[in-house]
Amino acid sequence: MTDILAPGEVERHLRARRDTGRGLLMPYITGGITPGWTRYLQAFAAAGADAIEVGLPFSDPTLDGVTIQQASSVALARGASTRRILADLAEVQSVGVPLVASTYYNLVLHDGPETFCAALRRAGVGGLIVPDLPVHEADELTDVAAAAGIELALLTSPSTPQPRLAEISRRSRGFVYAVSVMGTTGERADLAASAAELTARIKRGTDRPVLLGFGISTPDQAREAGRQADGVVVGAAVMRRVLDGAGPDDLRAFLATLRQALDQEGDRPR
Repeated sequence: MTDILAPGEVERHLRARRDTGRGLLMPYITGGITPGWTRYLQAFAAAGADAIEVGLPFSDPTLDGVTIQQASSVALARGASTRRILADLAEVQSVGVPLVASTYYNLVLHDGPETFCAALRRAGVGGLIVPDLPVHEADELTDVAAAAGIELALLTSPSTPQPRLAEISRRSRGFVYAVSVMGTTGERADLAASAAELTARIKRGTDRPVLLGFGISTPDQAREAGRQADGVVVGAAVMRRVLDGAGPDDLRAFLATLRQALDQEGDRPR
C-alpha cells in the first residue's frame, strides 16, 4: 500500500530537497492510461523524480492541450475513474516520493470535497491541483483539504496581477505552480520568455517551492527553467511518449535526461 504522508509532508519534502541545491522534478502521468499504469510511478521515482503528479481524467479538460486531452480520452475509454485510479494507488508499494493528484473541480464536487479529499488520503496522495478553481473560490476546498491532510497547490500565470499573485502564493500549500504561458499544456520549441518574470515575481513574496510547468519538454528547457524556478513539471512530453507506446523503462530513461540537466544547473534563485 502507498505510504500515507504526514500532513504538510509534500512541502517539507520539496523544501528539503530544494534546500540542498537540487532542482525539483515532477513528472505527470494520466491515471488509468494503460494496464498496469502504476508501474510508471516506480520508474519515475527511479529516474529521480521528487514528486509525481497523477491526473484524474475528466471528459472536458479545458486547461489541457491536445496530448493530455488524448491521454484522458484513452484512459476514460479504458474505464478509468477516480475510484479505480485511487484503488490502484492504494495497492502500490511505497513509491518513495509524494503523489499529487490533479483534476478539475467537477470531479471534486461529484463526491463532495470531504469525501473526495478523504479518498485521496486513503490512497496515499498528499497533494492536489485543481486548475479551474480560482483562489477567490477556493476557501471551502482549501479548508477541507487541509483538514484531510491534503496540500492544495494553486496556480499562477503571467497575467496574474501582483496582489492576486501574492494571495495565491500565501494560500498555496505544497508548492506554487507557475504556468509559464497563457494557454494550454503542451510541448513547445522554446521556454516562454514570460516564465522568468513570473517566477521572479512569485519568489519576491514567498519561500514556498515554485514549480514551473507548461511546455517543458527537453533537457535544455529543464535546465533553463531550473535557473528561474525551484523545479519543473513535465506532462505532455511524458504523455506523448506513453501514447506512442513507451513503457516504464523508456520513460525512466527520458526523465533521467531531465534529471541530469537539472543537476547540472547550479545557479538557482533563492
